[in-house]
Amino acid sequence: MMLIEETAPEAEALPVAALREHLRLGTGFEIADDTAEDVALAGFLRAAIATIEARTGKVLLTRRFRMQLDDWRDRLGQTLPLAPVIAVDKIEIDDGMGTVTEVPAENWRLLPHGQRPMILPAGVILPHVPRRGMVSVTFTAGFGDSWTKVPADLAQAVVMLAARYYEDRSHDGAKGAMPFGVSALIERWRQVRTLAGRGSREARR
Repeated sequence: MMLIEETAPEAEALPVAALREHLRLGTGFEIADDTAEDVALAGFLRAAIATIEARTGKVLLTRRFRMQLDDWRDRLGQTLPLAPVIAVDKIEIDDGMGTVTEVPAENWRLLPHGQRPMILPAGVILPHVPRRGMVSVTFTAGFGDSWTKVPADLAQAVVMLAARYYEDRSHDGAKGAMPFGVSALIERWRQVRTLAGRGSREARR
């Protein structure tokens, strides 16, 4: 499986003010009003968001992704690797010979789920993927476009982790282990990962 992030969170959606407050960088100080410092804080936030999303499989701020598989894991239903999924934008099958065909939307449906959203066939099974081909699924996932839509515990975990990155910024770039408080906040959101593709094809070999 290959997962490609096609869009990034808008800079305006990042909780720079919350991080500044957490770090006690009060207003009126030169560091608080420094544009370069805000850019640096945004960078630590992006790094923290990426880490939290990798640990939980949850997308905090809404954006678009593309998943590429060489075959469905199960033609009765394909699990998506991230949640929550807002919409599946399109499904395309490449036959490996240069022809890409979009699967009609009426041939499948999205089953929303907080942990394991799935693509289900409208009929019996999902469409066949040629042996030398691949299937590409473009989908939109995330809790919302603004930071206020992110669940409070995940939002706090991001700010705490970004603060740790900020405090450790002079330590040769080493971020160290996940702080206990952050791990405790994200624990309920974590899920056991499963393979996203290749299952049905491997079974035939």
